[in-house]
Amino acid sequence: MTSEKKTSNVSGQRRMPATTALAPPIYPATVYACDSPQQAADLLAGNTDGFIYSRDGHPNSDMLAEQCKDWHRAEHAAIAGSGMAALALALLSQLQQADHVVISHQLYGKTLHLFTTEAARLGIESTVVDTCDLSAVRRAMCEETKLVIAETIANPMLQIADIAGLSEIAHAHSARLLIDNTFASPVLCRPLDWGADLVIESMTKIMNGHSDVILGCLCGNDAVWERVPQTASTWGLFASPHSCWLAMRGMATLDLRVKRAASTAKQLAERMAGHPALLETHYPGLNVASDRALAEKQMATNEAGLGFGNMLTFRLAGGQQIAEKFIYALSPSIPFCPSLGDLKTTLSHPESTSHRELTDGQREELGIFAGTIRLSVGIEEPDEIFEHLERGLQAIE
Repeated sequence: MTSEKKTSNVSGQRRMPATTALAPPIYPATVYACDSPQQAADLLAGNTDGFIYSRDGHPNSDMLAEQCKDWHRAEHAAIAGSGMAALALALLSQLQQADHVVISHQLYGKTLHLFTTEAARLGIESTVVDTCDLSAVRRAMCEETKLVIAETIANPMLQIADIAGLSEIAHAHSARLLIDNTFASPVLCRPLDWGADLVIESMTKIMNGHSDVILGCLCGNDAVWERVPQTASTWGLFASPHSCWLAMRGMATLDLRVKRAASTAKQLAERMAGHPALLETHYPGLNVASDRALAEKQMATNEAGLGFGNMLTFRLAGGQQIAEKFIYALSPSIPFCPSLGDLKTTLSHPESTSHRELTDGQREELGIFAGTIRLSVGIEEPDEIFEHLERGLQAIE
């Protein structure tokens, strides 16, 4: 090494690489140096591009937000620390005291809690209805209604929301429509295209797909976005650079993973429908599904039935003990993991996990019983998954 090169290294001068890294870099910095107080003021005011403090934004969050914007054809996207943080961002940026929300009774349990119990503490009232019944939604609307909330594919019974119909009702009352698109992902459905004003994704699930990141995103257009950035910063709803970087890696295979898993889920549903050990099988792609036509219209379907998603729900002919016996018989081939969207097929028990805070009567109204099992189908071979399921069903006969 020459003395000139040694001097260059000691002085701290940076050598820029002559080539470009194929993988995006991680920017772990919490704060960025500014040239002047005026530049800092312009950055904080949003008058110039750049970063100053990672709670307000950082390169990895921006890169991931761009991917989410592209997938949803949205004008804006914000990355939050979890799916629930993205929902909280929607609540805090869109609602205020004395507002009213209309909420699907089929929402994930924590979402229901957020927009009922927690929102009530802020002076926001709510009405819980079956958002698949458009007439019930119309009856629930009032002058104070500012937001209607539903899931594209409901958790866990997989009913399909009529996004265009809900949008028409919401907009007729000068309200906005928020859709949780987690079970579908933007590969299968883009709610903004059907009239939704806001869409959230729990990126923890199939959008990342590797069970190693907790993240959420909120997407929308100019008309609803004014308060979102400041709300995200003030309430500290940001996401870490490393999590965003990992999610970008997962997003690179999103299209392939969703299509593979959805194709397999449809095959499994068709093979399990009518099985003597099952009381019922729920999947939007089954010919007997009441909302299959809506799913075909609203989601990206084709001859392989890829538009119906990777989630499958069935009810065992028995109660809690039978469910536990079935779950135990499948382990470790199909693990009991109360989440979804991994590369590997997993199962969950809604009564004891996602909907445990509901009363027995509320769960029964939704069709959730002790024998209800929710299957998140991964990318394994369909025959391999079915063999494991058959082994579990034989164990309880």
